[in-house]
Amino acid sequence: MKKTFTVIVSIGIMASMLAGCGSKEETVTPAASSSAADSAKPTEKPKEKVTLTYMASQDWIKDSEMQLAKKFEAETGIHIDYQIVPSDQYQNILKTKLNAKEAPDIFGGQDGQLDLNNLYGVEKNAVDLSGEEWIQREDPLFVEQGSYNKKVYALTIWDPSYDWVVVYNKKIYEKLNLKVPTTYADFKAASEKIKSAGMTPIYEPVSDGWHHVLWFPELGAKYEEANPGLTAKLNSNKEQFANVPIMEQALTQLNELAKSGYMGDNYFSNTYADTEKNMASGKFAMTVYNLGLPAQIEKAFPEVKADTFGYFLMPLADNQILNVNPAAPSKFIYSGSKHIDLAKKYFQYLTKPENLQFYLDNEPKFLALNFKDIKNRYTPDQKAFFDTYGKKQGTVYQTSISYLNPQWMDMGKDISAMFAGKMQPKDILKSIDKRRSEAAKAAKDPAWAQ
Repeated sequence: MKKTFTVIVSIGIMASMLAGCGSKEETVTPAASSSAADSAKPTEKPKEKVTLTYMASQDWIKDSEMQLAKKFEAETGIHIDYQIVPSDQYQNILKTKLNAKEAPDIFGGQDGQLDLNNLYGVEKNAVDLSGEEWIQREDPLFVEQGSYNKKVYALTIWDPSYDWVVVYNKKIYEKLNLKVPTTYADFKAASEKIKSAGMTPIYEPVSDGWHHVLWFPELGAKYEEANPGLTAKLNSNKEQFANVPIMEQALTQLNELAKSGYMGDNYFSNTYADTEKNMASGKFAMTVYNLGLPAQIEKAFPEVKADTFGYFLMPLADNQILNVNPAAPSKFIYSGSKHIDLAKKYFQYLTKPENLQFYLDNEPKFLALNFKDIKNRYTPDQKAFFDTYGKKQGTVYQTSISYLNPQWMDMGKDISAMFAGKMQPKDILKSIDKRRSEAAKAAKDPAWAQ
């Protein structure tokens, strides 16, 4: 799908193209289970006809936000023009626009305090939002990741439990008398039994370029457990990825899953947008996704019930530590915008409690929001997951390690090369070290001064 995009497209064009690709995720129209946005009283009468441009990567803008934007326009006369860019092109296009001082009024970005300024130059390119009221209601962990040098630059509206885990088909597990894996050996044995029964153990959409990367940095807490103090050493340039055996072990095991046929024959062409369809088919037993996938499947395929799916942690390197990521796609106001106050007004509108509840109630992927007093909708299976795994948790490496998250798509290319037999796990780690060094020196990081 990404190859069909060559330029920034309007959201209308985007929607039609996604429909043509058969995407369930992008074409779904959320049920209006809450009328909060519809019933919200206008905060002021329309005063002016203004368009705010808002550029974001694919899948960062949810349908429920677009519905809120329409209501916002009806109340204020301010139109939000969404410009959605394919994920593999987004960072380069945004960087070009920021450097040319031609950025949109609002731009999306993956927050994370270690990379905010390196990636987006927030001190120069983004508006300081520290004085906004909604910050007092946002989860402090998310506020921290949207801040740099004690100033808040990002608004993040995201599910705090939106972490990546293995979603599995309970019926297949029960039919084959399988137990939930807690080690890599268990996981491999279960995959072999599923494959022998004529099904594909893992649905892995490599073609999007980013999904298969999740298997590696999401295990950051496991790496840290095996090497106490590793995070600090990596961030101070006193250690290298290539020297950490458990990282090489995780990549080696990931490669083994692919080479053993546990991802099927078409994982290079599988797409993330087709995950619901393929998991609903019963031909695939597991995939890496967030906790909202079963509800999405039931919504798209009502005959497949959400409670027929369960969850466990990615068990590479025998991981049993819950991965937590307080960083997420966020919204920034461009400092060169002619409409900074109007963009702030849009942020204030989105973060009204009744609009946040509407946002959550109409976004099938999300189960909770990172703001106070917003009612979550965890199912018994999801509560059981947190009861089982929530006691031991740690932060993912793309958020806790500097200069790692910006090279996500490059890591995707390297891991794809590993699957194709053109790189070894050690080579990938050396490439990560090389890119980190280049980025740190470009940022004049004193830890890489020598």
